[in-house]
Amino acid sequence: MNIDKLIFRIAGTFILIGSALTYFHHPYWLAVPAFVGANLLQASFTGFCPMASILKKFGVTSGCAFN
Repeated sequence: MNIDKLIFRIAGTFILIGSALTYFHHPYWLAVPAFVGANLLQASFTGFCPMASILKKFGVTSGCAFN
């Protein structure tokens, strides 16, 4: 599995968890999916993703999006 697929899986998981916490606990949890969405948006423009940097340090193989 490469970094690109892991980024999408981790981001999707955080968005779903943040949305569920918003629904079941408190509306302030909307900050989690908003942060993930903003990070994905800025990564699409700049090519820099902090999670990709972390995964590279753990030795996950690079994909074509985050080299």
